[in-house]
Amino acid sequence: MERIDSLPWVEKYRPSNLEDIISQNEIIEYIMQLLDNGKLPHLLFYGSSGSGKTTTITACARRLYGKRYKSMILELNGSDDRGINVIRDQIKEFAGTEQPLQRGIKLIILDEADSMTYDAQFALRRVMELYTYNTRFCLICNYLNKIIPAIKSRCTQFRFSPLDDEAIFEKLQDVCNLENISFTTDGIRAIIKLGEGDMRKCYNLLQSTYMSFQTINERSVYICTGDPLPSDIELMLQYLLNEDFSKCYDYILKIKTKKGLALVDIVKYLSEQIEISDIPDTKKIDLFIHMADIECKLSLSSLEVLQLGALVSCFILIR
Repeated sequence: MERIDSLPWVEKYRPSNLEDIISQNEIIEYIMQLLDNGKLPHLLFYGSSGSGKTTTITACARRLYGKRYKSMILELNGSDDRGINVIRDQIKEFAGTEQPLQRGIKLIILDEADSMTYDAQFALRRVMELYTYNTRFCLICNYLNKIIPAIKSRCTQFRFSPLDDEAIFEKLQDVCNLENISFTTDGIRAIIKLGEGDMRKCYNLLQSTYMSFQTINERSVYICTGDPLPSDIELMLQYLLNEDFSKCYDYILKIKTKKGLALVDIVKYLSEQIEISDIPDTKKIDLFIHMADIECKLSLSSLEVLQLGALVSCFILIR
């Protein structure tokens, strides 16, 4: 048996009860009412990655079935099991099979349902109708527009928004205390900023940083991820706003080469720094237009040295 210490923290600290899920209070409260009243409909969970969609439905299943949990649910992933044969074989077989001594509604969880083919989704539409008497479906996806209207109309939909920063902060702080990790507030804040509301990403960043540096602070987090440090971005902006072309170009190229930074990341974090700076709004607009053009060209595999020159040039021109 696998030791609990060897588990990734994203699994080790995954909530198993609905009450432990953070930042989705209204959804959890409504689902608990449905479970308590025994009126569970077909469900469709959608929203950003790491917002608690899969955790919520597995916690629902544990609350609904208790020790019968494993025998009463079927979990499939739309990225792997995406064709029509899965609907015809696995889902219909599970939904239509009577299990001795097992009573109650079965649950089929289709994760990443937006990866399923349209043919599979059309077949699923009919299966959902045929087995409503003994089976409930929960579809989980990131992009609602990739689910056909016929399925959306058969499900109660819940949108999971990115998690609240303060709720993530408390959770990461608890994990640090449980794991006896030395940390600073700015280190946790850096993880939250880079995680962008994705709890899975935050846990992985926390564990990766701890395994690399043993201490969680802002510098160790940014070095671990390879993102530019905020202090480096601030210095770059000061150079771009005050120095001549050669000095700006040489300084950014030096930092970029020394720390192995990608120009697309520099552009991204510079844009965030410009947004909160005291540069006049009309100048910000011009800068964002130029920087968007640079980012687009970088995505098309344009040479970074050329686009670095373009980045410095747009600041010189705006000045």
